[in-house]
Amino acid sequence: MKNVLTIAGSDSSGGAGIQADLKTFSAHGVFGMSVITAVTAQNTQGVFAVEDISPELIAKQIESIFEDIRVHAVKIGMVSKIETIKTIAEGLKKYKPDNVVLDPVMVSKSGYHLLKPEAKEALINKLLPLATIVTPNIHEAEVITGIKINSLKDMEKAAYLIKNMGPKYVLVKGGHLEENATDLLFDGNNIETLTTKKINTKNTHGTGCTLSSAIASNLANGYSIHEAVKLSKEYITTAIENSLDIGKGVGPTHHFYTLYKRSGVINE
Repeated sequence: MKNVLTIAGSDSSGGAGIQADLKTFSAHGVFGMSVITAVTAQNTQGVFAVEDISPELIAKQIESIFEDIRVHAVKIGMVSKIETIKTIAEGLKKYKPDNVVLDPVMVSKSGYHLLKPEAKEALINKLLPLATIVTPNIHEAEVITGIKINSLKDMEKAAYLIKNMGPKYVLVKGGHLEENATDLLFDGNNIETLTTKKINTKNTHGTGCTLSSAIASNLANGYSIHEAVKLSKEYITTAIENSLDIGKGVGPTHHFYTLYKRSGVINE
C-alpha cells in the first residue's frame, strides 16, 4: 500500500479539507496521513472562524511523518499564512517527495478568504516551483495570473502563465464556466482537454480538495500525470453526480459511492 500525505486545513463539517482528503485516499486504496495547517469552524453554509496552527507545530508534524514513513505523494491544500507556506516549502525541499499536488485554496464557496492576501506571492514564489502539478479553478487562476478568464482561450493563457511560474504541470479547472465542465492540462508544450457534462447540483462542497487528493493518490499508485488526472476527473464526476444533500447549504460529494455500490451497501 502506498502512503499519501495531506497538508491542509481541517473542515469540521467533514466535506472538504483534510477530512475530504483522507476519505479520498481511502477510496483509492492508499494510506492517508495528515499535517494540519489550520482548524476551521464551518458547515455547509459557510466558514465562520479559522485558527492557524503555529509554523513550529506544522514543521514538527512534517518531520514526524517523513522521518518515519515513506511518503509516495503529498497533497497541499489550505495554507493561509506566509510563515505556513515557508515552513511547508522548507519541508518539501528537505525531504523531496516524488509527487507534490498543490491545490491553491484561496476562497471558500461561501466567500471566506482562506489565503491571506499578503500570502499570495509567497504561495507563487515558494510552493508553485515545488509542485508536480497545480490545480487552480478559474477564480484561483485569475488571482494567480491577474487576468480575467471567460473562455477556454483565457484558460489556455492562464495555464501558460502559471506553468512559467515553475510547476511541472498545470490543471486549470473550468467548472465555473457556463459551458460543460472542461479542464485543461498543460505540460509546457501540449494542452489536453478533459470534458464532462455539467451536473445540476448545489452539492459541490470539497470538490477541489477531493480532485487534488485523487490525483495525489493515483500518482502514488504509479499512474502517469495524464492517467492520474483522467481517472481523478472520472472519480470526482461520479462523486458529484451522487453528492449528499446534507445540511442546509452546499452539501458534500460522495467519496465512497463506487465502493459502496460494488459492496452492496447502496442498491439501485
